[in-house]
Amino acid sequence: MKTIPFWKMSGSGNDFVIIDNRRHVLRGSIAGWAKKLCHRQFGVGADGLLLLEFLPPSRGKVAEGRKRVPSPQPSPEKGEGGAPAFRMVYYNADGSRADMCGNGARCMAWFAHAHKAVGTSFQFRTDAYPVGAKVDGAIVQVTLADAKDYRSDVPVKVDGKSYRPAFLNTGVPHAVLFVPDADKVPVDTLGRALRFHKAFGSRGTNVNFVQKLGPNKLRIRTYERGVEGETLACGTGVTASAIAAALRGLVKLPVLCTVAGGDTLKVDFNLHRESGNRPATEITLKGPVRLTFKGEYYV
Repeated sequence: MKTIPFWKMSGSGNDFVIIDNRRHVLRGSIAGWAKKLCHRQFGVGADGLLLLEFLPPSRGKVAEGRKRVPSPQPSPEKGEGGAPAFRMVYYNADGSRADMCGNGARCMAWFAHAHKAVGTSFQFRTDAYPVGAKVDGAIVQVTLADAKDYRSDVPVKVDGKSYRPAFLNTGVPHAVLFVPDADKVPVDTLGRALRFHKAFGSRGTNVNFVQKLGPNKLRIRTYERGVEGETLACGTGVTASAIAAALRGLVKLPVLCTVAGGDTLKVDFNLHRESGNRPATEITLKGPVRLTFKGEYYV
């Protein structure tokens, strides 16, 4: 019977099945594999599936017989200032492919380092943008691309009630709604209604409910698109929430974000209040990751 080796990891409660797919362990529909592996009753169980892969071959680089030359194996010497060492491919639990996942990127960085594919400071590619990473034991920091598409408030109505969440893209789209008490928010119902609201286009958005705890502290609960429910953490979500809060003058930098899983993630950036297209640059997301277990999935 064929088996597929995997690692199960958690980024502050955001959990993932991670597979070294450089030798094409997974074949066929990756969306189908994501659904199987992430199923919490019949699979391993996770918010998403992460794949470590070689970089795609450069266009125009063709070997004899018109076959593309395979990408070289990632080098441990690749530093943060060098070219990306590998690529991360991410699928949500529902089988949809996502451009980026902040906590997934932190777990992938640790996984690649543990597999000796890279050193402690390096870059890798995602569908959204190149990500810089630094691994220091169980603490991983990733550098994200500039935030974009900021709107300070988006008027929406749900069940006759009016809401005005902020909106921005930190690799994937996020609505950010500030609330007095995050514990009292019906995340699954209100989150789902906002996630699919027409105001956020045909693909919808992730939704974050944000409570201010102090001068530089936030508590955040997130309804994730693709998981279609609340997750214990969302890296791009806490990043979007921290930026939106700073733009409203609610917090000072760096911002400490407590997630539903109980961990605190540190978000830092340069703020540009006058630029909706680039409201934040030099963005970093830092926090703990955990290897939960290793296993084999029987096919």
